[in-house]
Amino acid sequence: MSDTLQDFALVTPRFPVHWSEMDAYGHVNNARFFVWFESARIAYLARIGLVGAGHAGVGPILATTSADYLQPVVYPASLVAGARISRIGRTSLTMEYAVADADKGTLYARGGGVIVTIRYPSYEKIPVPAEVRAAIEALEGRSFAPPN
Repeated sequence: MSDTLQDFALVTPRFPVHWSEMDAYGHVNNARFFVWFESARIAYLARIGLVGAGHAGVGPILATTSADYLQPVVYPASLVAGARISRIGRTSLTMEYAVADADKGTLYARGGGVIVTIRYPSYEKIPVPAEVRAAIEALEGRSFAPPN
């Protein structure tokens, strides 16, 4: 695992850059970073029980996402993606992401997103369940301030 992502609670297993991910400018297309962020996000949410077999009718929905591109990624490369929670709100989780070279540690991009906890299928916002908060705090190894 890249030391660059040592502060991330979840880091994906290494994955290769595929030739087909390159664009006409000779680097990986910017849209691919959101797929890599998504892979880390879903793995994190599964680990805390918010996706999959978790809570009946309760789940996440992505409200916003962003990326800061730091360096282009070119084929061949092996990467890792990290995810962590930076804030727990009343009905939302603020996440941070990073993509780095699995061997050299080069940081290629940082990103973020806000996940809202909702009740499916009504899409009603609900408070972050206490057991989800506890799972995040255990995974992150720290406590979060209660929401205002």
